[in-house]
Amino acid sequence: MAKRVAVLAVDPVNGAGLFQYLEAFFENGIRYKVFAVADTNNIKTNSGIELKTDDTVAHLQGHADDFDALVFSCGDAVPVFGQHESERYNIALLNVIREFADKDKLMIGHCAAALIFELAGVGKGKRLAVHPLAKPAIREGVPTDAPLETDGNYYTAQSEHTIPAMMPELLKALK
Repeated sequence: MAKRVAVLAVDPVNGAGLFQYLEAFFENGIRYKVFAVADTNNIKTNSGIELKTDDTVAHLQGHADDFDALVFSCGDAVPVFGQHESERYNIALLNVIREFADKDKLMIGHCAAALIFELAGVGKGKRLAVHPLAKPAIREGVPTDAPLETDGNYYTAQSEHTIPAMMPELLKALK
């Protein structure tokens, strides 16, 4: 049976990345639920398209056992994360990432996902594809310039443009 995936979408989310995951999951019969990293489930893409997610990240806390994988869908909120890291939704984000990692769930993301994994204190020693601008901030993981990396249960793509190259291996793991 296909695995179940929790998808985290920051506000604003990179729509090109988010929709690649959702389309691939839908087309392959992989169940997913989208959680806004916000106080509301009404968010936008970085191009201004309004989205209504299934729920918020606060309601994902304590529910890692309901899912097999976690996707961090990057977006324009990441560059200003430091200015808002004390917001409830960002505290919940880091808690959820730690919870999923502690339970050895599949950890998936693109762009600055490796940076968010780093901030959550997970991914130590893992090879992680990361956007070049976020690479210097990775200390515990092993940031690479590769378009994608698979290291154990971590699947990372350098950007939304390299998600398609990562998708075949990811889909095998999720089926």
